[in-house]
Amino acid sequence: MTTTGPGEVSAREAEVLEALGARLSNAEIASRLHISVRTVESHVSSLLRKYGVADRRALAALAGGAAPAEAVPPPRPAAPPGRMAGLPAALTSFVGRERERAAVLAAFGESRLVTLLGPGGVGKTRLAAVAAGEAAPSFPAGGAFVDLVPVGGGFVAQAVAAALGVTERPRQPLEDAVAERLGRGRSLLVLDNCEHLLDAVAGFVERTLSVCPGARVLVTSRERLGVPGERVVPVAPLPPGSDAERLFLDRAAAADPGFTADPAVVAELCARLDGMPLAIELAAARSASLGADGLLATLDDVLRLLAGGRGAVERHRSLRAVIGWSHDLLGEEERTLFRRLAVFTGGFDLDAAVAVTRAGGRGPVADVLGRLVDKSLVVRRGGESRWRLLETVRAFAADRLAAAGETDETRRRHLEWATAVATALADRQTVTTALPDRQAVTTALPARTADATALPGQGPGGGRDDFDAGFDAVADDLRAALAGSPPGPGETPHRLARALGRLCYARRFLTESLDHYREAAERAPHPGEAARDLRSAADGAHAVAPAGHHAFELLLASAGRARAAGDGDGVAVALASAVVTANRFSAGFSADVPHERLSALLEEAAAAGDRGDPVVAALLAAAAAWNAGREKMAPDPGLAASAAEAARATGDPVLVSGALDAVSTAAATAGRLREAYRVTRERLSLLAAMSRDDPRSAPEVTDTYNMAATYAVATGDLRTALETARSALEDDLLGGHSYLSESSLVLPLALTGEFDEALRRADGMWDGWERAGGPVAGWMSPAVAAVALVHGLRGDDHRYRFWRARATQVSGGPRNHATFAAFADARVAVHTGRFGGAAGLVELVFTDFPQGRYQTYARAAGAELAVAAGLPDAAERLASASAVAGENDWAAACLARAEGRRSGDGAALAASVAGWERAGARFERACTLLLLPDRAAEGRAELAALGCPAPA
Repeated sequence: MTTTGPGEVSAREAEVLEALGARLSNAEIASRLHISVRTVESHVSSLLRKYGVADRRALAALAGGAAPAEAVPPPRPAAPPGRMAGLPAALTSFVGRERERAAVLAAFGESRLVTLLGPGGVGKTRLAAVAAGEAAPSFPAGGAFVDLVPVGGGFVAQAVAAALGVTERPRQPLEDAVAERLGRGRSLLVLDNCEHLLDAVAGFVERTLSVCPGARVLVTSRERLGVPGERVVPVAPLPPGSDAERLFLDRAAAADPGFTADPAVVAELCARLDGMPLAIELAAARSASLGADGLLATLDDVLRLLAGGRGAVERHRSLRAVIGWSHDLLGEEERTLFRRLAVFTGGFDLDAAVAVTRAGGRGPVADVLGRLVDKSLVVRRGGESRWRLLETVRAFAADRLAAAGETDETRRRHLEWATAVATALADRQTVTTALPDRQAVTTALPARTADATALPGQGPGGGRDDFDAGFDAVADDLRAALAGSPPGPGETPHRLARALGRLCYARRFLTESLDHYREAAERAPHPGEAARDLRSAADGAHAVAPAGHHAFELLLASAGRARAAGDGDGVAVALASAVVTANRFSAGFSADVPHERLSALLEEAAAAGDRGDPVVAALLAAAAAWNAGREKMAPDPGLAASAAEAARATGDPVLVSGALDAVSTAAATAGRLREAYRVTRERLSLLAAMSRDDPRSAPEVTDTYNMAATYAVATGDLRTALETARSALEDDLLGGHSYLSESSLVLPLALTGEFDEALRRADGMWDGWERAGGPVAGWMSPAVAAVALVHGLRGDDHRYRFWRARATQVSGGPRNHATFAAFADARVAVHTGRFGGAAGLVELVFTDFPQGRYQTYARAAGAELAVAAGLPDAAERLASASAVAGENDWAAACLARAEGRRSGDGAALAASVAGWERAGARFERACTLLLLPDRAAEGRAELAALGCPAPA
């Protein structure tokens, strides 16, 4: 990536950059700096060019250390070169391993997958951390070090995503988000302790390397992955005569600064320990109390019980014997705490240890923990009040737990602790106020109260980062507790599964959230609770993919459980929601649900529910509006208005937004685009009252941003369309590089003349669509056609045809969502002066297309084409297009220009220029200036700045 010099960033731009780092919107920045939103947009566009990054998120990332305006910062990369997230902090010196370190660094030049192979306790993790730190400068896109010890088989992607700080987005699975992050350039991913996840890790690594050509993966394992191209670097015990003895002396000095020993005794100790680093460290931890001679004598007694050679298996047995020896030297309270800590799969804090081990209060447990740390049986994480057991040590402790007959009881306490922690995390993330029929309005807490008890990873204030850190700190243990709980329904596992559903949704592990809600339904002790869980799963399905059918089936299942519970209102809510889903989100269905079936479901819902309940009444009214006719996405206007009134009576912003979508869709279907846009802006204002951490808001959040940007474009309000689309990119549910959000932005970028950014984002949009499996996505076709339009206006015929074919491909056929594509064809024909097929093209754009939100664009461009090509019906086409031009500012400006072309009316051309200025359409304004002799030079200069040739 190229960067510019510091002198090229103005003081005002530095202020804007700092505000972006604070995650302020353009409107908020404008208010803070007392400038217009349009000026903010200009500064943001300039910063994007100067820093060479693609979006506001990248600017915000590099703004973390932005200097104040007086000291203008030089442009910096979006992330520090070689930054390795999660790289373990070194608490002790690293001894030896020069040959292995060199082998790892050399292997990166020959293979994209390198595996450090060796037995437990041989030092693979420490070697991987040191090698990754040394290699980091060679990986400018950074990467992550991920400890997989506590991770279950289905959660490798979650562990990597948490380390990288990426989350799942609608239509972008978590694995794709990870691949996108690692695919930004030359990156390094370290996966530590993979032996219990070989198949899962192998699949994840193979997929990552296939789609991220610049990525390298370093793995530590007791077994090789078996992935093609894997390069193995064996990690053997430390050789005698140097490194092993140095390690022992270093650790012994840490335990006893005055430690001295006969070099021959130290050499014999290390030889008896087979050069195994963990065994050496465990023995050295006892040096202060036993001395070197005492250590050797005791170890001789322990190790002579082992017979046989000195192969790898024997060394592993020797290590376990040394752990056993260290354990036998513990006092009874130390042994009790030690074995009970084995139930934690990951790290734990003091409160967790107290709750699960029942080994005393905070003070006594802290004292015993400190003693276990001193003896190297428990490791304290650097800079944190959290501890963990190394995996080899934990396996031994688990054996001791089983031998004491305490496994079941300790796991029960672990489950209770996990449920309490998960519930507390979920409760502190949101406040829930009950509405009738068990529906809820949730609002995010502005901040945790000062006297609230801190949860793992949380500090005062309880912001988003604190929540993420708190959840990540305990997530693996929460999952393990649920997986290890007794099968079948149960109050405690049900509460844990439901809380995990909510927490994973808030953490944006969206697919995992659905899995937990489904499990919660299976675990529910009562069918009414299962019905509620299935409704939550149905809501969350809207955030995972275009999954209308998935949500529909979950709602039917919810109705079935409500029916079993004798909950008529629950049946009504689920079935009415299913009818709305099948009509409103029909694009997410693999097969159309017959109108007759939906009508039957609606009749059942009406018969089951109490219309005196405001929520039931509102949902029944919405279902009636959407299902009034046989056509999907065609609600009845009068019934839609009644549904909105019923929804307002509930005071629930989610229900109000859903009903207003019926109102706006009915208006748009009737050609009243400005009315649809006004109603959608009201929906946009409701988002602030919805919790982003409740899946119930998911359908409205994902749909409202999309429709607000769509109707802003449809009415020609291009500046607002850009602002809305950029806000969607900043939203933590929709943002990132989801092709849904990108497509909403590419379209107004093309129409405003921001051609460079439109093309920068086009490839990412298409790549995201392909990574999602290339589904039919007619809603994306206009954005793809807009890319073709940019290439056509710039005179690149090859790329124009290429992207024009893609627009048809993504829509599923030449007629589906083809309005904007036809507009693009007409507009390029006018610009290039290619009028050979003008008559046929004009006839096409005046056809009534399905989903004709962009019909006004097509007809305005077609009328101008008829004028430019000298077609005999040009005047009629102008009159016909003008009849609906009042719904679209772009179309009105285009028709004024067409009239100016036809009649030579300078006033009409001047009016067109003013219209383009209001709409923010730079390219069109420049083209119009060319038609005014006294301003033609200005137009040519503007076109040159946009990289476009003058029109024919």
